[in-house]
Amino acid sequence: MMITIKDIASRAGVSFSTVSKALRNSPLVQETTKQHILNLAQEMGYQPNIAARRLASKKSGAIGVVWPSIERTAPSSLLTRINEELEIRGYTTLLSINRLDSAIETFHRFQVDAILVFGDHGDQAAQLASLATSIPILIYGSGVHSPFVTVDVNRSKATRLAVKHLIELGHRHIGYIGRTMQSDPLQMEKIEAFRSEMEKYGAPCPDECVASIQGMEFHDGYAAAKQLLCSSARPTALISGSFDLTRGILKAIVELGHQIPHDLSIVSYDNIPQMMDFDIPMTVVGVEIQYIAQQIAAALLTLLEAPYAERTLVLEPELVVRASTATLP
Repeated sequence: MMITIKDIASRAGVSFSTVSKALRNSPLVQETTKQHILNLAQEMGYQPNIAARRLASKKSGAIGVVWPSIERTAPSSLLTRINEELEIRGYTTLLSINRLDSAIETFHRFQVDAILVFGDHGDQAAQLASLATSIPILIYGSGVHSPFVTVDVNRSKATRLAVKHLIELGHRHIGYIGRTMQSDPLQMEKIEAFRSEMEKYGAPCPDECVASIQGMEFHDGYAAAKQLLCSSARPTALISGSFDLTRGILKAIVELGHQIPHDLSIVSYDNIPQMMDFDIPMTVVGVEIQYIAQQIAAALLTLLEAPYAERTLVLEPELVVRASTATLP
């Protein structure tokens, strides 16, 4: 049996209108009444009807998310926080891991209020522009110029912060592990910044100092670290392109009998809490993940008010120094 707002109103002894306002966190309902209604709704197993809500308010209260991968830790952690931020604001998140065109079509059927696209491919902006959609779209991490409202991170600056930190610690032979594919502009942006910053400091940066990998998973980091650390020009420091790569890198370091940071310093991209859970807390660069989630949620709500606005919000990264980096012995 489906629980409706009328069922909750009858149980709470209040009007249908009061329940509706309480479920939308309206300031017009007293806090004690609102909490009582919310508790009853949870107890009774109430699920909002998206279609009915749209008929009543011309809005579904749902945000569609086109998701690139459910396997990588940092994006999954970010999505969890975005969902929490939107939920606080009364919105439901619908997730699709289908192809971009298929996901957009699905969200049209559900008539979502806006769509969030995680841009990890250079051709996504072009794909979106070719799709006929009346729903406002926000892209997170386009890596390229986009006609859509975009929230992005200054990945180039993040990588430069990592190089500068290691150079100041006395390291000159620094390796980088990240995906070297032109189809992934987000990762290429970091690699280009790495090469440029190494050149700026006059540090050697032959082709082999950037490990060529096809993926961004644990095993990719493991294999790349084994390759770099067993080479004749073993680096004294590594920069990792993601949390999952760092997990693999650490396994390789342990197997090779090296110690962090005495034998090898590591800086990782992805400023997420899990970086403190390693045996050696990780020095990181990037934007704090909760802040990214807050900015994306705020940008989505702004987009609903001004769906045709064209602007890009670039978030500034920081360096968080922990125990994984040290002065070169």
